[in-house]
Amino acid sequence: MKQKYKRWFSGLIMVLVLTWIVSPLHAEGESGSENHVAVVNGSPITEQEFEREMTRVEQMLQSRGKHLSAPETERVRKQVLEDLINRELLYQESRKKGIKVDEVAIDERLGKLKEQFPSETAYKTALEQASLSEPSLKDQIRQEMAIQHLIDEQFGDKLTVSDGESESYYQDHPDFFKRPEQVRASHILIKVDPQANESEKAEARQRIEKIQEKIRQGEDFEALARQYSECPSAAKGGDLQYFRRGQMVKPFETAAFSLKPGEVSEIVETRFGYHLIKLTDKPDQTVPYEDVKGKIKEFLRQEKARGETIPYVETLKKGAEVERLMKTEP
Repeated sequence: MKQKYKRWFSGLIMVLVLTWIVSPLHAEGESGSENHVAVVNGSPITEQEFEREMTRVEQMLQSRGKHLSAPETERVRKQVLEDLINRELLYQESRKKGIKVDEVAIDERLGKLKEQFPSETAYKTALEQASLSEPSLKDQIRQEMAIQHLIDEQFGDKLTVSDGESESYYQDHPDFFKRPEQVRASHILIKVDPQANESEKAEARQRIEKIQEKIRQGEDFEALARQYSECPSAAKGGDLQYFRRGQMVKPFETAAFSLKPGEVSEIVETRFGYHLIKLTDKPDQTVPYEDVKGKIKEFLRQEKARGETIPYVETLKKGAEVERLMKTEP
């Protein structure tokens, strides 16, 4: 049991270390009168920076289905502190080597980050929730890019990832590239009021049966949907776009997911009325290699960088003055 726990925690540490290069760094000029959790060669790391990073790591682990116990939380807190110290050492080393980041490149990176938000308001709200200002965010980007330049300068020739390596990773980890099952379908709906009597239901049934016969005779499904369907989707030829299991009422879902692309269902009854469903697309659950090739290469490059960076940081630590001020459990 102890061995199993050690293996899990070692894996966790690897995940945390992998985030050095791609996760936000602490911002300069935010220390003020805050408490410090560490001082690295005279540069403080604040409690606010630590708590922000700890929250990010906890959210990342929760998204992977891992909820930390009290002992695990304490171990992660220690590791997060060490990560912040390591990042500061790397940033200080980048400055010693005279590495400067072009302001235009920083603005471009910031622009790409903003594009991930639906609006300027959403972007500003995210900054507020992270207790960040835009200048401090730019400081983070500057530090991240400086560290990246340092690592590229030191180990660039060792961080190349070939097509063969990325393809092998894709083949060896199929579960990493699965997406939820989804389909795209169109339908024709003839509504039936939930309070309708048998005569009204029979009349609606006859109407959908006549449409069904037209389809069997080769008439265009989309044109018939535009003409007869009583769903708002009629304007789009009955197209419902892509949907996953659980998004439609059960009888409709069961029928749609049982079809092959191009097939039309038998008449399906739901609480809304009678449907004819045409499956228009059923994507493969495995994401195509070409769609993830770039991300795989970047991940493998980061993994190689981790392997080179860990011993490099340990060397920097030996010549550094590091004071840890945060109280931790033994």
